[in-house]
Amino acid sequence: MKFYLDITLLPDAEANLGFLWQKVYGQLHLALVEMKNGDGNSEIAVSFPQYNEKKFPLGNKLRLLASTQEQLQKFDVAKWLNRLRDYSHWTSIKEVPLSIDKFARFKRVQFNTNVERLSRRRLKRKGGSIKQVIKHFDGFKDQKSNLPFVNMKSLSKNEQFRLFIEREEVDQAETGDFTCYGLSKTATVPWFK
Repeated sequence: MKFYLDITLLPDAEANLGFLWQKVYGQLHLALVEMKNGDGNSEIAVSFPQYNEKKFPLGNKLRLLASTQEQLQKFDVAKWLNRLRDYSHWTSIKEVPLSIDKFARFKRVQFNTNVERLSRRRLKRKGGSIKQVIKHFDGFKDQKSNLPFVNMKSLSKNEQFRLFIEREEVDQAETGDFTCYGLSKTATVPWFK
């Protein structure tokens, strides 16, 4: 990842930071889906320069990174965030500083947090009766997490969910694929504030 641009979220009395994260990240996800490569992956990665800030766990800044300047130009952040222009600001495309010696991996973490969703899923996949599913999940305890998250809405399923994001700092760059959320279980991005 050699080029980046930063998006700053600008909350006010009518639109808090959580609401803006949901709207901005939702738009960026749609753009990444539209631009995915032949393997179904994204050429654009995301980073959260203020990850674990005290005021808000993700801070108010999102960074988009790419291998080439052309990839970020093609992404056209202004097109995707035009409706949110009053609540966001983005920088021009810049080169990642050459002095970077730290890297981070931002990945999605999924938890079994909703017994009703798990029950519907089990019924759909394995069949059986409601009684069997209820018995299977007897004694289920929700998993709790302190990880930062963005509230998202699945357009295909018309459901709300939390996109939990974990950061792992590493000393060297690692390659891999990025999802259409800009996250990866293997690939890293340059880590700088």
